[in-house]
Amino acid sequence: MSKSDAQDPDRLWSELLALHHKRREAIRREFDRSLPLADELVDRWERARFLGFGEGASVYDSALVLGQVKVGRHTWVGPGCILDGSGGLEIGDYCSIAAGVHVYSHDTVEWALSGGKHPPRRSSTRIGRACYIGPNSIVSAGVVIGDHCLVGALSLVNRDLPDFTVAAGIPARIIGRVEIGPNFEVKIVYFDSEGKKDGPGQ
Repeated sequence: MSKSDAQDPDRLWSELLALHHKRREAIRREFDRSLPLADELVDRWERARFLGFGEGASVYDSALVLGQVKVGRHTWVGPGCILDGSGGLEIGDYCSIAAGVHVYSHDTVEWALSGGKHPPRRSSTRIGRACYIGPNSIVSAGVVIGDHCLVGALSLVNRDLPDFTVAAGIPARIIGRVEIGPNFEVKIVYFDSEGKKDGPGQ
């Protein structure tokens, strides 16, 4: 592109539209979806490699990544997520971090309430391997989520969760258990109001 081309807004607009149309057709064919323009133009696997995430990981352009964030292999970070590694954040292999999830490793509660007299609180946060964190959930600073955990949509996880836990709610409470069979079949068992098994889920 010549200097005169770069100064022609109509030409730039026409080229951007042509690129947009080309990319949206390709994405529709390959993934059967339509994305915002920025997510069309950014290769989410390349972005993950740039951030030092594990092999096969991907992160949407619309996700905000702050500080020191370590993500394992084949983990998917959906659109609109916040991964706050300002206090240290680690996410394991084969996780799904669904759209709109916020994972924090710091907060400014005491800083705000004290009128700036207290510093922000920083505490490392960890999500184990093979976890599903449901859409629009929040994981608070300092929380440790074990391996093979399922967190329901719209949950607030403000305490540690052991391996193979199903948790949901605000604040999240343990409502079941994940069971993995010998051939890796997954069964979700929900507890009754007394914490006993209440039959398999769907």
